Amino acid sequence: MDQTDIKILSELQLDSRLSIRELAKRINLSAPSVAERVRKLEDQGIIEGYTIKINRKKMGFPLECFVMLTMKTGEYERFSRFIASYPDSEFCYRIAGDACFLVKLSARSMEQIEAFINTVTPFAATKTQFVFSQVEVDTNVRKAVSELA
Repeated sequence: MDQTDIKILSELQLDSRLSIRELAKRINLSAPSVAERVRKLEDQGIIEGYTIKINRKKMGFPLECFVMLTMKTGEYERFSRFIASYPDSEFCYRIAGDACFLVKLSARSMEQIEAFINTVTPFAATKTQFVFSQVEVDTNVRKAVSELA
């Protein structure tokens, strides 16, 4: 991966809907060259997909919380299957430390969060932290790569 690939990734992070032609113009390279580089980045698994960012609060899910779960019964697979399709979960990580899993929930009400906790309590102890606001962090690939140099 070279500086041109990093420029491509950086531009796609800002707007993944860019056409190859527009992307080529922004990084000052021919469209066929950019298309080939993007294909290689996809083939290498560096670009895993193209997504949109959804504002769940504007969709009617004003409450956000993080739930740390510590399994009581060792039913990691059971919980993994459950959380994979749980409608209020945004993400779930299996972690090391004081807890086994970290889940982010977005919900319409406290009752929905309570229902989640009631559902998992038979096989996991929980600790819940509610989100007041989010601090925007620069996740652009150029920042990460420049820190490695």
